[in-house]
Amino acid sequence: MQPTLQQTASARLITADEQEKPVPAVLRYTADDPFAVYFDFPPHAALDGEAVSWTFARTLLEEGLRGPAGCGDVHLWPCGRERTVVEFHSPYGLALLQFDTAALRRFLLRSYAVVAAGQEDVAEAVDRGLSSLFDEV
Repeated sequence: MQPTLQQTASARLITADEQEKPVPAVLRYTADDPFAVYFDFPPHAALDGEAVSWTFARTLLEEGLRGPAGCGDVHLWPCGRERTVVEFHSPYGLALLQFDTAALRRFLLRSYAVVAAGQEDVAEAVDRGLSSLFDEV
């Protein structure tokens, strides 16, 4: 079994009327999928009452802590020195969350202790991806 990192984090969901609602999250990283990070949210934080997990590139998290980053479904940018905004787009709408930057940096640094930047095994990741794709055929 490959090492896995999990870290709880508090987020603030910014509502359409600019209110902030606390939302717990679990940030995950695993050596089995070394290019990705996972942001998991509990059922009560989702519109449909189902737990939600967002997966995106670890490099996107790193870039978003320094400046605006992302395209498609996930965007990140610093909001002052203490907060980072993470914007998730789905067919149902978008969610705008603010995280403490220090918590995200701590998670990112801890992920490098699991698999150092540049040491990700590309061949293994491709093999796993192809295997999971063809297992469903």
